[in-house]
Amino acid sequence: MQKNVPTVSQVMEQIKNNLENQFRGVSVVGEITNLSSSGAGHYYFTLSDSSSALNCCLFKMDALRNPLIKNLKDGDKIIASGGLGVYSKRGSFQLIVKRITPAGTGDLKLQLERLKKRLASEGLFDMEIKQPIPKFPKKVGLITAEGSAAYHDFLNVTKRRSSWMDILLSPAMVQGDKAPESIRNALTRLIAFNQKSNIKLDVIVITRGGGSLEDLWAFNDEALAWEIYNCPIPIISAVGHEVDYSISDYVADKRCETPTAAAETITEGQVQLLSHLKSLKRSVRDFGANILYQRQSQLEQTSPVHMLRKIEGRFYQYQQRLSNCRLQGRLPEFTGLHEKTMRLEDCLNQLKRYPERIESMNTKLNNQFGLLRLMNPENILGRGYTYVKSENGQLVGSADTFDQLPEESKLNIYFSDGQKTVVKRSS
Repeated sequence: MQKNVPTVSQVMEQIKNNLENQFRGVSVVGEITNLSSSGAGHYYFTLSDSSSALNCCLFKMDALRNPLIKNLKDGDKIIASGGLGVYSKRGSFQLIVKRITPAGTGDLKLQLERLKKRLASEGLFDMEIKQPIPKFPKKVGLITAEGSAAYHDFLNVTKRRSSWMDILLSPAMVQGDKAPESIRNALTRLIAFNQKSNIKLDVIVITRGGGSLEDLWAFNDEALAWEIYNCPIPIISAVGHEVDYSISDYVADKRCETPTAAAETITEGQVQLLSHLKSLKRSVRDFGANILYQRQSQLEQTSPVHMLRKIEGRFYQYQQRLSNCRLQGRLPEFTGLHEKTMRLEDCLNQLKRYPERIESMNTKLNNQFGLLRLMNPENILGRGYTYVKSENGQLVGSADTFDQLPEESKLNIYFSDGQKTVVKRSS
């Protein structure tokens, strides 16, 4: 081993000291891509131009002093000020941002907006010219990077949801300077195959996963837009994620958010059809079971054993009714004689009790008559008593009542053997 050869750590320490000291305070203008934030409140993004990129970090305390970061998105152009920081363990460096100021719209985003407006004015985005997507496609052309995550996602969904569907892959580069030409060539191959082969393609899917504006730039190619516009086969564009839009999305006959969404779209008809068939299968099975039950019931109703039991039941029923119709020994029941006999016996018993009741009532009457006789005033007069009444029949039973009578009033005096009339005069 040679002596005085520095270690990796020593070299990185020298680089760290030189870079951090030399680039302690710098300002960089560039376009934001790959913007993300952590749960701790830090922000990470890349500043790039047409040929270079610089990783940047805005820590939480600096982010609080730069609220503009919350409104930024990929494609925005800013001026970031701060110092370079070296991370020795990874051998990488990044700009530790302290201040952010806007620098206008990013060049790529500006180019995209201009191209979008121009193509829209030329009619490439018109809804009237878009071809309908077949509900039950059998042959599907697929343009994407072979072996990519988008490729596997698309195939997994179609295999799981489709009972019949052939996928014809036309591989293409989906990122980089050569990607636009590669995608156009892949589309040309599928069109040529469709024209020469007896097997016709029902739909073409152009897809890739998400990424930054630079990653998806191949799908903003103007020549590719015209190729999609002139394609005789319906095209689905599924580029990026839900928030990513490219020119191919606007020109295609249908736009899907993700490769998985594209696969679900072209298999939705089959899923609905299979679901309907399963429902019909259940209905037919239930209907058949119901018919079988009804026929079994009818067969049981017409079987000799059942008929014999039914005849036997009717026989016992009529036998019981016939037994109820017998008249022997039931004459009183039918004529009501029994009830009338019972009523006569009750009346006879009541008549037998009448002499006792009459005698009891005579005794009570004699007792009452004796009481009345005792209370008769005539009996009192027989013992020498009299009573006096005024001429209007008022009983004069006291001296006070006598004094209240007017002079010359006539009074009737009652004796045991008659009455006499006298006149009241003052003495």
